[in-house]
Amino acid sequence: MTTFDLRRLKIRPGEEHRDQEDIELAPFDLGGQRYLPVPETVPSELVINRVSSGTVFELGFRPRLYGPCYRCLNEAVVDLPIHAREYQATNPGESDELRTQYVVDNHLQLSDWARDAIALELPEQILCRPDCAGLCPLCGEDLNDNSHEHVDERPDPRWAALESLKDKL
Repeated sequence: MTTFDLRRLKIRPGEEHRDQEDIELAPFDLGGQRYLPVPETVPSELVINRVSSGTVFELGFRPRLYGPCYRCLNEAVVDLPIHAREYQATNPGESDELRTQYVVDNHLQLSDWARDAIALELPEQILCRPDCAGLCPLCGEDLNDNSHEHVDERPDPRWAALESLKDKL
């Protein structure tokens, strides 16, 4: 897990610290599927601004995730431009809104922050291509490779009782 030691910063209000950090990314689980970051370590830009009331953290990086397509289960690749921002007040008191969960014991938890930033940017469905046709619901064949229809469709025998009711009404 990648962290940044905030104790080594010696910046005053109005000053900024910029740093290049390599962040370790863990595999990402979404909808029961696992997506792997390739490479596992991505370069990022970390910007820390000290303001009069606290500290503003900014993180920018571009992860690439590999995993199954939501529709056809073939390999899908997602490139995400990530830009995240967090704020930590100097004296937050009891307010959760004035503190960030990624600062723990004067260490900025970069891997955890990156994971959550990726989760917020992921599309609803990860697809191998925008026009993915998916799998045939009857035979399971990939409709991207073989678009077809089933002509000889037999009704499910479990519905026979309802079919006979339709004829009586």
